[in-house]
Amino acid sequence: MSVLLDLSIFPVDRGAGVSGFVAPVIAMIRDSGHDYRLSPMGTVVETDTLPEALALIERAHEILDALGCERVYATAKLDIRKGQGGRMEGKVESVRKQIGQVAS
Repeated sequence: MSVLLDLSIFPVDRGAGVSGFVAPVIAMIRDSGHDYRLSPMGTVVETDTLPEALALIERAHEILDALGCERVYATAKLDIRKGQGGRMEGKVESVRKQIGQVAS
Protein backbone atom coordinates (compact mmCIF):
# COMPACT_ATOMS: atom_id res chain seq x y z
CA MET A 1 0.00 0.00 0.00
CA SER A 2 1.05 3.58 -0.57
CA VAL A 3 -0.48 6.55 1.21
CA LEU A 4 0.27 10.06 0.03
CA LEU A 5 -0.51 12.66 2.69
CA ASP A 6 -0.61 16.32 1.71
CA LEU A 7 -0.49 18.13 5.06
CA SER A 8 -0.63 21.79 5.99
CA ILE A 9 -0.75 22.52 9.73
CA PHE A 10 0.06 25.73 11.59
CA PRO A 11 -1.12 27.87 14.52
CA VAL A 12 -3.50 30.71 13.84
CA ASP A 13 -2.98 32.38 17.21
CA ARG A 14 0.73 33.18 16.81
CA GLY A 15 0.86 36.02 14.29
CA ALA A 16 1.74 36.14 10.62
CA GLY A 17 5.14 34.44 10.72
CA VAL A 18 4.71 30.76 11.62
CA SER A 19 7.89 29.16 10.25
CA GLY A 20 9.22 28.76 13.79
CA PHE A 21 6.22 26.55 14.53
CA VAL A 22 6.24 24.71 11.21
CA ALA A 23 9.95 23.83 11.43
CA PRO A 24 9.64 21.41 14.38
CA VAL A 25 6.77 19.66 12.60
CA ILE A 26 8.89 19.25 9.46
CA ALA A 27 11.80 17.99 11.59
CA MET A 28 9.49 15.33 13.05
CA ILE A 29 8.40 14.28 9.56
CA ARG A 30 12.03 14.17 8.42
CA ASP A 31 13.02 12.11 11.44
CA SER A 32 10.13 9.69 10.86
CA GLY A 33 12.05 8.19 7.96
CA HIS A 34 9.18 8.63 5.51
CA ASP A 35 9.87 10.18 2.13
CA TYR A 36 8.58 13.77 2.08
CA ARG A 37 8.62 16.95 0.02
CA LEU A 38 8.25 20.40 1.55
CA SER A 39 6.46 23.05 -0.51
CA PRO A 40 5.54 26.66 0.24
CA MET A 41 1.96 25.61 1.02
CA GLY A 42 2.38 22.29 2.79
CA THR A 43 4.24 19.00 2.89
CA VAL A 44 3.63 15.76 1.01
CA VAL A 45 4.60 12.57 2.82
CA GLU A 46 4.47 8.99 1.54
CA THR A 47 3.77 6.24 4.06
CA ASP A 48 3.11 2.53 3.72
CA THR A 49 -0.13 2.55 5.72
CA LEU A 50 -3.01 4.83 6.62
CA PRO A 51 -2.32 4.52 10.38
CA GLU A 52 1.24 5.81 9.78
CA ALA A 53 -0.10 8.85 7.91
CA LEU A 54 -2.70 9.57 10.59
CA ALA A 55 -0.05 9.21 13.33
CA LEU A 56 2.03 11.92 11.62
CA ILE A 57 -0.95 14.29 11.74
CA GLU A 58 -1.50 13.52 15.41
CA ARG A 59 2.19 14.03 16.24
CA ALA A 60 2.20 17.33 14.33
CA HIS A 61 -0.68 18.58 16.45
CA GLU A 62 1.03 17.37 19.64
CA ILE A 63 4.13 19.39 18.72
CA LEU A 64 2.12 22.57 18.22
CA ASP A 65 0.17 21.94 21.41
CA ALA A 66 3.43 21.52 23.35
CA LEU A 67 4.58 24.86 21.93
CA GLY A 68 1.55 26.52 23.48
CA CYS A 69 -0.57 26.94 20.37
CA GLU A 70 -4.21 27.23 21.38
CA ARG A 71 -5.70 27.23 17.89
CA VAL A 72 -4.32 25.15 15.04
CA TYR A 73 -5.48 25.05 11.41
CA ALA A 74 -4.86 21.88 9.44
CA THR A 75 -5.75 20.49 6.06
CA ALA A 76 -4.94 16.94 5.07
CA LYS A 77 -5.52 15.26 1.73
CA LEU A 78 -4.95 11.53 1.38
CA ASP A 79 -4.38 9.40 -1.71
CA ILE A 80 -4.53 5.76 -0.62
CA ARG A 81 -3.61 3.08 -3.13
CA LYS A 82 -3.00 -0.61 -2.85
CA GLY A 83 0.21 -1.90 -4.35
CA GLN A 84 3.05 0.23 -5.49
CA GLY A 85 5.09 2.70 -3.48
CA GLY A 86 7.31 5.48 -4.80
CA ARG A 87 4.31 7.36 -6.10
CA MET A 88 5.46 10.78 -4.96
CA GLU A 89 8.06 10.88 -7.72
CA GLY A 90 6.17 8.61 -10.10
CA LYS A 91 3.05 10.77 -10.28
CA VAL A 92 5.07 13.90 -11.10
CA GLU A 93 7.17 12.08 -13.70
CA SER A 94 4.03 10.72 -15.36
CA VAL A 95 2.63 14.24 -15.82
CA ARG A 96 5.98 15.54 -17.10
CA LYS A 97 6.01 12.81 -19.74
CA GLN A 98 2.46 13.69 -20.77
CA ILE A 99 3.39 17.34 -21.36
CA GLY A 100 6.73 16.52 -22.98
CA GLN A 101 8.85 18.01 -20.21
CA VAL A 102 12.20 16.45 -19.45
CA ALA A 103 12.57 15.37 -15.83
CA SER A 104 14.65 17.75 -13.73
